[in-house]
Amino acid sequence: MAGWGDIDYEAWDSFATRVEAALESGRVSDSVLGDLRRALVEWRATFAEAKDGSSVRIEALRAQLKVLGDAPADSAEDLPGTAAQRVALETELDALLTPVVRAGLAHTRAETLVNMLDQSLRSRQVKDVNQRGPSPFAFGAWLPALEAFNRTFRLAWSAAISSWSNATQRATLVAELPLTLPLGLVGLVLLLFGWRTVRRIGERMRDGKSPPVRGAWGFVISALQVWVPSFGALLLGAAVANAFVLDSRGEQMVSAFVGIVVVQFIARWLGNRVFGIPGASWRVLDLPAARVRFGHAMAALLGVLIGLQILLDDLGRIDAYSDATLAVLDFPLIVVSSAVLWRLGRLMRRYRGDGAAVAEEEDRPTSFYNSTVRVLGALLTLVAIAAPLAAALGYRNLAVFALFPSIYTLALIAVVMILHHFIIDIFALVARRERAEATQSLVPVLISVGVAIATMPLLPLIWGYRVSDLTEFWDKVWSGITLGEAVITPTTVLTVAVVFGIGYAATRLVQGMLGSTILPKTGMEQGGQVALTSGVGYVGIFLAAVAAVTAAGINLSSLAIVAGALSVGIGFGLQTIVSNFVSGVILLVERPIGKGDWIEVGTTMGTVKDISVRSTTIETFDRTDVIVPNSDLISGIVTNYTRGNLLGRVIVPVGVAYGTDTRWVAKVLYEIAEAHPLVTVNPAPKVVFQGFGADSLDFEVRVILRDVNFMLDVRTELNHEIARRFADEGIEIPFAQRDIWLRNPEALNGAGAPVGQSGAQPASSAAEGGAEARRRVEPEDLPETQSHGNGLEEDTDD
Repeated sequence: MAGWGDIDYEAWDSFATRVEAALESGRVSDSVLGDLRRALVEWRATFAEAKDGSSVRIEALRAQLKVLGDAPADSAEDLPGTAAQRVALETELDALLTPVVRAGLAHTRAETLVNMLDQSLRSRQVKDVNQRGPSPFAFGAWLPALEAFNRTFRLAWSAAISSWSNATQRATLVAELPLTLPLGLVGLVLLLFGWRTVRRIGERMRDGKSPPVRGAWGFVISALQVWVPSFGALLLGAAVANAFVLDSRGEQMVSAFVGIVVVQFIARWLGNRVFGIPGASWRVLDLPAARVRFGHAMAALLGVLIGLQILLDDLGRIDAYSDATLAVLDFPLIVVSSAVLWRLGRLMRRYRGDGAAVAEEEDRPTSFYNSTVRVLGALLTLVAIAAPLAAALGYRNLAVFALFPSIYTLALIAVVMILHHFIIDIFALVARRERAEATQSLVPVLISVGVAIATMPLLPLIWGYRVSDLTEFWDKVWSGITLGEAVITPTTVLTVAVVFGIGYAATRLVQGMLGSTILPKTGMEQGGQVALTSGVGYVGIFLAAVAAVTAAGINLSSLAIVAGALSVGIGFGLQTIVSNFVSGVILLVERPIGKGDWIEVGTTMGTVKDISVRSTTIETFDRTDVIVPNSDLISGIVTNYTRGNLLGRVIVPVGVAYGTDTRWVAKVLYEIAEAHPLVTVNPAPKVVFQGFGADSLDFEVRVILRDVNFMLDVRTELNHEIARRFADEGIEIPFAQRDIWLRNPEALNGAGAPVGQSGAQPASSAAEGGAEARRRVEPEDLPETQSHGNGLEEDTDD
């Protein structure tokens, strides 16, 4: 293909016209359409390169013309030198844009033709899958199908034997025998004994090792168990090819033999790794011993069936089997493969883990992994039922399309899970951890997720997509998406992520240095240090974001319209979040509260534990964290007990008995308050005689504390000291006064008491010194018959 500087547009027009004619006719084969598509992709790449040619010079010319400005309406007003320079620049720009525009038009045409070819190929594939063919139960087609199959092998055998009848060919083959016989012998030995020999060697190497070592060595040895016999089959196939002169059928049969052997041993490897072997800790499915042997057998049988299906497809393509012949020959393979798949699906549907496959009706909790296995089992069961039914009705292509890709998908999932267990073993060895601990680690999971993502392109290939479809999809992804005038590509995203990550890490480093090294030495209060550190963090993150976008080459002005549209949505949908964010910024700048402050917001009282841009965490005195939105702190009433200073007032109420010298009481209380070390001298403590209460003379001790955080401790100590001094001074602290009147005093003396003694009278009288003589009336003093009638009535002054 010519470079973009000397593109043959006449050849391109001719080729494009031929492609359009092929699409319009609809009679071109898939292989021809594939060849046309590959040529179109090459043309498209050439036009894409030409379309971007001279882009630097074009941008420079446009910038120069922008400086000169548009030509004035009156040419006389334009300077002669400026006009000539403008004309020269415009002429050069037109000369550069002409091939660019032509290449752009050709690129658009090539892109359109590629899309139309892809659509045509996909339509044909869907039509072939859904097309109904002959039924396998058309008994008249059985004998012709068997005869065609027998004829293929007979012709291949005849061609191989006839090579020894020709003297020239026989001489050549005899000359090759010194190489052929050793190849065949070595290949046969490796094929027959390689699997078991490698397995015995692996068991000896794993004996006595830790579980991670056993798992890692087990994976390596199991891979050798596939490679050694497969290599033997390859050598044996080469020996057969050297021993005979084969036709296309024979060559295909030898290749199919090697493929069947490789697929068979891969299937056995998958069975061993998925279902495990005795003493293995790396099995994917934890099943009882009987189910393990069953799983091994089903995996090996699937390998044989897949190999036979591949052989049948190749032979049918070589000898051009009819649809009726393929329907008859494929039907037994479809039925047997479906039966095996159904048994595996049934085993997976009943899977519960922990070494047991129990009935579904048991009510036991299942993990996500177990649930996923059961869902896969249900899907396999549906495919196993639908495939033979579709084949029986004549939809052979649909049955093959649904059945065998499902098996390949199951094998791919099994490979990913096997690699996950191998990664766990390697991580346990490198990190020197137990396997159970490594299983719970995040690193193996992240690596396994990366492996799973890397294998995802295999899924569309399994289900009929072509490699060209994947490359086309990747080209579209790599070309990026357009937002306004900005183009976002994977490279752009990666650049933004890397630059922002570096800026974020640098910001956290500066924050840590400020918070732990620099600010503590400045004498700044704790709240100010936190506010400054948080502010540096927000500014650093903002600068990191701007630097990342700039480094990626994104023009922020081109995103102005998109940002304006998003701002409307943010204004309505994120109004509360934005309000809290702005309130958080205000809190960090104005600092009405700080970390460690004792505040009260509404009904919440506690110590400020953390201030973020969205909310503030308050730790209550019950040691519970309360998350308060920052907007409540800005718009609501907040009481800060420790902002600015730690001074605070404590009021201690005290009551003394009537008849006590009030000035003496005030003097004692003042001495108690003045003697406490946390009570300030200025302002001095005060003792207030509040008034005459119902039961006592009421006083209050009002003191200012140096540290209000010790309010409860000071209150307790003052109460203890008041109780001690009052006892020493003989000051009585009264209790509540109560007068109890009995409406039926005869109840205390029994039912036969004289009626004259039943008048209402007080149960107690006043004693000297203001004290009351009291008699406690117990419930058992009252007659049982009056327990629900008019009993005692309490007359209180409260």
